[in-house]
Amino acid sequence: MGAFHPGPDDGAAPGTGTLILLGPDGPGFWDHVTAAPEFADARPDPLDRWSRRVIGRMAARLGGVARYPFGGPPWAPFHRWAVRGGRAWPSPVGLLVHETAGLWVSFRGAIALRDRLTLPPSHARSPCEDCAARPCLTACPVGALGAAGFDVPTCRTHLSAAAGADCLEGGCAVRRACPVSAAHGRDPAQSAYHMRQIHDGGP
Repeated sequence: MGAFHPGPDDGAAPGTGTLILLGPDGPGFWDHVTAAPEFADARPDPLDRWSRRVIGRMAARLGGVARYPFGGPPWAPFHRWAVRGGRAWPSPVGLLVHETAGLWVSFRGAIALRDRLTLPPSHARSPCEDCAARPCLTACPVGALGAAGFDVPTCRTHLSAAAGADCLEGGCAVRRACPVSAAHGRDPAQSAYHMRQIHDGGP
């Protein structure tokens, strides 16, 4: 989902030559991850535990160190890393927008490598620059997410009401409104899982 050579102010561990960001890739991700043992043992946080196992093993094989956007404090600065990675940008609603995932972008972890890998030049720019309509700004039915930021209590109240069933079961209306998101093909069940975390007060 992006990669860069960290500088001294990027929050990476000293000696990190390259930091590689990892996230879900398309609609096949959710079927794959929910078939994993973490989703069958009834213990909390199955997605985070799957991420630790899979990304931790990848990092070990590569001689690197795994970092995660959960498990803090302290929290790794994934928002800053995503922007530095050259494939995600702040959107008009404050969420990150990715060049191919749109507002569905998420990060399950990162791998910090000592080697300074040769990275391809990035010629990408934010898809928001060519989006004149900006439907994300008006998509939230209760105004919980827009230019002013994210009003979490209002969102949770909406998700608890009958009128919020569409967002709870199909995913955030703002994220769905992004034209890039619409082309990403994210499984609605994955979005519903994360909306339940918001509804229940989780991360």
